[in-house]
Amino acid sequence: MRKEELRTYIENHESEMIEDLKSLIRIPSEKQAAEPGKPFGAPAAEALAQGIEILEKYGFAVTNYDNYAIAADFNQEEKGLDILAHLDVVPAGEGWQETDPFTPLIKEGKMFGRGTADDKGPAIAAIYAMRAVKELGYPLKKNVRLVLGSDEECGSSDLEYYYKKEVEAPCTFSPDAEFPVINIEKGGMRGHFEKTSDAGTTGVRLVSLQAGTKLNVVPGKAYAELAGMAKEDLKTCADETEQKTGVSFVLEDTENGNIKITACGAFAHASTPEMGNNALTALLQLLASVPMEESELKNDISFLAKVYPHGDGKGAGLGVAMADEESGELTLSLDLMNYDGKTLTGSYDCRAPICATKENLYDTAGQNMKKGGFSMEGSGMFPPHHVPADSPFVQTLLQCYTDVTGKPGKPFAIGGGTYVHHLKNGVAFGCADLEVDNRMHGADEFVEIECLKECVVIFAEAIVRICGYCRSSSPMRFGASLLMLLSRLPSRSHRRQTSQSAIRVSSSIAFRCWYASGSSCPQSAAMMGQNALRGCP
Repeated sequence: MRKEELRTYIENHESEMIEDLKSLIRIPSEKQAAEPGKPFGAPAAEALAQGIEILEKYGFAVTNYDNYAIAADFNQEEKGLDILAHLDVVPAGEGWQETDPFTPLIKEGKMFGRGTADDKGPAIAAIYAMRAVKELGYPLKKNVRLVLGSDEECGSSDLEYYYKKEVEAPCTFSPDAEFPVINIEKGGMRGHFEKTSDAGTTGVRLVSLQAGTKLNVVPGKAYAELAGMAKEDLKTCADETEQKTGVSFVLEDTENGNIKITACGAFAHASTPEMGNNALTALLQLLASVPMEESELKNDISFLAKVYPHGDGKGAGLGVAMADEESGELTLSLDLMNYDGKTLTGSYDCRAPICATKENLYDTAGQNMKKGGFSMEGSGMFPPHHVPADSPFVQTLLQCYTDVTGKPGKPFAIGGGTYVHHLKNGVAFGCADLEVDNRMHGADEFVEIECLKECVVIFAEAIVRICGYCRSSSPMRFGASLLMLLSRLPSRSHRRQTSQSAIRVSSSIAFRCWYASGSSCPQSAAMMGQNALRGCP
């Protein structure tokens, strides 16, 4: 069977694949300041150049789109499939134990290094899938194009540039998520609120508050400065809040006699707030529990603690909780907040299911914030991305996954976004296993070598089934099948002679007919050959 051929192929080329991946991992392709001809900095351009070297080494024609992205074509036929991966990475970060972030290390069947899982490893898997299809001689009636970008982690302006010059393929997948198939990426909104709040001048009062680093990150740290309260009394409130929230609080005396509060929770991506522990919402709960002086700010803190209660990652406090069967539940994370002594500002990130509308989400959120006197601004809603689960494309990918892995698969939804979010018929397809924490974006990121090899087989199967002629035959096997079939079919040539030469002529004609038509059936192709031969002298 073809999958066994593919498995044998990647076993025989495993060492080459590993070395090609290492060559990419060694490049610290974090986004940097633009340079002439290098829109995302020198390292990103270097990664694209290395991608070109690898692809051209294996005989693929490559186009460079001004160092925004590169594209490799399998053939010159009409496009049938685009595969979108990226060679940029998030910053190295801290806490690496196994190796330096850009020094690839293989240990216990895993390769460690920044980008191994996201997304250089998957990019290499896609390259080797194309290489396997090419070198094993599986004919394609349509072109498969691999597009490698260099700005996915910071906004995907690379693909925006690419699609100004090219049209999307009829089918697209991005190996930048998890198997089996992600066919829904939630929409949502990002809300910003603001209010001038008087904290008062005597008694217990809030001096300042600061929390959050990015709008799409659940804050793991939050800070506040409180005046007019004994440290021992504040500690009692902090201990009670810690028991309720699991967030710890560090209390420090300041030079001016105030107390600095540091809330220590756990960071997470805003699309999965349940994976973290929001330090900001815990801090609001703590502040709402202390005996603040009666003031506008005290009321505002109490209001926000009710609207964004700790542990509520589904928008219930804001009145926007909702769910549907296909895309699941809404998620909402309060990620940023600041108080400078005069103005209280905050921002939240909301990922919404397909059932969300302007009326039940955007308008409702704004109306409920206005009840507390907060002005509400937002960038408006951004739409969800949805490819129907029963579409031939999704079903083909699911079948490829199941046939190779032996695991049943069904499409699912995520709150995050990938390269395909704005494409008509694009889905995320691999490479991660939902059951394996590959520490993506974290310290000691890794990819399992065996998993990567299996991805090569899965992707190659997808390429052949979407763009190929025959699901189960190589050209040589197809020709042998035709030879056998043609020898059994009655024809004028058979009545005249039974020589092998006539059969070979018929076989040749049949193969060319099959190649032109895209038929996957040897019998029908053989009949084409017989019909063509009847017109020959």
